[in-house]
Amino acid sequence: MKPMAGFRWVAATTLALGTLMATQASAQVPGRFYWKGLTDANAAPLIFNSISGNTNPFDPGHTVTPGAKIDATMALMGYARTFALGERSAMAAVLLPMGRLSGDLTTPTGKSASQSASGFGDPTLELDVNILGPKAQKNLVDALRYEPGFSVDLLADLALPIGEYNSNQTLNIGQNRWYGRLGAPVVWQLGDWVPGRRTTLEFLPAAWMFGNNTNYVGQTLKTDPLFQLDSHLTRDFTENFWAAIDASWYNGGKSSINGVEGKKLSNAGWGLTFGYKLNENASLTFGYKSTVNDSAPDAMRMDSFMITLVFGWHPLIEGARRLKGEN
Repeated sequence: MKPMAGFRWVAATTLALGTLMATQASAQVPGRFYWKGLTDANAAPLIFNSISGNTNPFDPGHTVTPGAKIDATMALMGYARTFALGERSAMAAVLLPMGRLSGDLTTPTGKSASQSASGFGDPTLELDVNILGPKAQKNLVDALRYEPGFSVDLLADLALPIGEYNSNQTLNIGQNRWYGRLGAPVVWQLGDWVPGRRTTLEFLPAAWMFGNNTNYVGQTLKTDPLFQLDSHLTRDFTENFWAAIDASWYNGGKSSINGVEGKKLSNAGWGLTFGYKLNENASLTFGYKSTVNDSAPDAMRMDSFMITLVFGWHPLIEGARRLKGEN
């Protein structure tokens, strides 16, 4: 790889693709979000989701309301920074969901109601640390030599229950309870690591855990842990354009309201993602995802369209560009 071509590839990979963020369980993180870049890089992600189904997409517990018709517009914005933890790559991020939702549903008291909500959701903090795979990329030479091979991370999310919440209705942006996620993102490189021909198989097994909502329309909502597996098969078509086949599986998450238990989730979903590198600082992805085996009245039903824009920057690379401009 020629030096300048290699520099442009490192810059684009570090700033546009080597970025990670937390998100709701309903909004599957696109493939390639767990690729690694230079340490001390910064990124500002913006995610837009249009979602419909029979469960609140702002609630990662996915309490199903049979017969409900819920539509939501969700935007998530945040900030992420990569750093080295010893010799391992690490990342810290904060994400703030916002938006509006409305729906016709049956309340816990058995009445039919039309409800709506809007505002800010529960902010999420995330920490990701690589435990298996290449060491942290601390300079341009490290970045030029980077290949993921088979890498595994440890991931932890924590949502702060300070979002918009109305205890008089079941449909809310905030969830009025603590919840979080533990996961292990996996990136498996298939074949040569050459821009335009890169292929990866990626997995994110995770467990969501929930505190109790003690004021859920005057009642107590409890939710068992929810296990979720996301997977992606990604492939370059050009140096700037890639696509992925996505799949998800949900199991568990049985909810109870004042001791009256519902059913646990056992659902799968699939989708497609297309990604494009706009320039050396920004990347854009488009994705569609829908549940399958969702014909039963108490099965989770959801489909979503997602657009993700990530803008990234790194002091080292920006400085190198300025020097190049001066020359």
